[in-house]
Amino acid sequence: MKVIYLDNNATTRVDRAVLDAMLPYFEESYGNPSSMHSFGGNVAAAIKTARQQVADLIGAGADEIVFNSCGTESDNTAIRATLASYPDKRHIITSRVEHPAVKSVFESLARDGYRVTFVPVDSQGNLDLDYFYDHLGDDTAIVSLMWANNETGVIFPIEEISLNVKERGIVFHTDAVQAAGKIPIDVARTGVDLLSLSGHKIHAPKGIGVLYVRKGTKFSPFMIGGHQEKGRRGGTENTASIVGLGKAAELARERLARGDYRCVSELRDKLENSLLADVPHTLLNGDRQKRLPNTTSIAFEYVEGEAILLMLNEYGICASSGSACTSGSLEPSHVLRAMGVPFTAAHGSIRFSLSGYTTEEEIDFVLEKVPPIIDRLRQMSPFWQQAQKGAQSA
Repeated sequence: MKVIYLDNNATTRVDRAVLDAMLPYFEESYGNPSSMHSFGGNVAAAIKTARQQVADLIGAGADEIVFNSCGTESDNTAIRATLASYPDKRHIITSRVEHPAVKSVFESLARDGYRVTFVPVDSQGNLDLDYFYDHLGDDTAIVSLMWANNETGVIFPIEEISLNVKERGIVFHTDAVQAAGKIPIDVARTGVDLLSLSGHKIHAPKGIGVLYVRKGTKFSPFMIGGHQEKGRRGGTENTASIVGLGKAAELARERLARGDYRCVSELRDKLENSLLADVPHTLLNGDRQKRLPNTTSIAFEYVEGEAILLMLNEYGICASSGSACTSGSLEPSHVLRAMGVPFTAAHGSIRFSLSGYTTEEEIDFVLEKVPPIIDRLRQMSPFWQQAQKGAQSA
């Protein structure tokens, strides 16, 4: 059975060119980049090249790039390193729709006595900027807001926010894990202090991430060990994956320059518009305009997202649920709850996330299979039957 992969916000396929760039560092060039000999020095040179490639993707300087294990480590490091640098400030700000890599850290800090402001969003997933600005204060140590939401693809106005935060002398961190490589990012223009990204979202391997640290930003290392990453993150470098991430960043920059994501967004729109038109009682979760070009979150009312995913899986279609029911919880995702998505829709929300590998033939196949799946599930749903009885008696 052919796999139709529409779950690229979860992870991406490693590009063949990325894999080819990595392979020599498992065999011929396996030296430790911290070694004094030239065998290790050649590996260090490859890391230097990768550092510049990543920097070029986001408009940074190479010495502002810190390699680590993943986006989660980047987020944790950014937040905790800042708080360690400003121990007298006890107020922190984030949004209600952050990825757990940020949300869970802020919840933990709240239990430790920090005063946490969770900024709400509207029904389209857009940040309440008035609420946000009203809560900035002299005691605020850090603001951490995602560049783009992983479930809905909604993009926050990071440049505007960053400039306002900087005027107050507050450190600003953004989780750009979903945004990097999909939309243009220029940290030099935005004024962001700290930025997280992860390799496996841009066709590099899992287990490699980056924290951008603007030059001059106070920084207390989270991982302490050797002198690697200029003392900002101890631990022997994951050379092959760093090289792979560098190559992936170079390829992503080229795709952005060519406008490749226009084709991705066209396929996304075809999928989205057809489902909304052909399947009754469906809703779009999130802002239709201010979002990533590859992401759509569609709520199919009166059915369970887990059941939809299981039936899609029978046809080799990979997507993800906007509901946490796949982890055994009956609660819909915190993102959809924050947006006020109705209960009957939140539980049936499915995220489709495309990539440059997605084809029109695959989208056509999905459009062929989804409507009968939803119809079949609704016929078995007591919620649907109750809604139909209510409509008939109205």
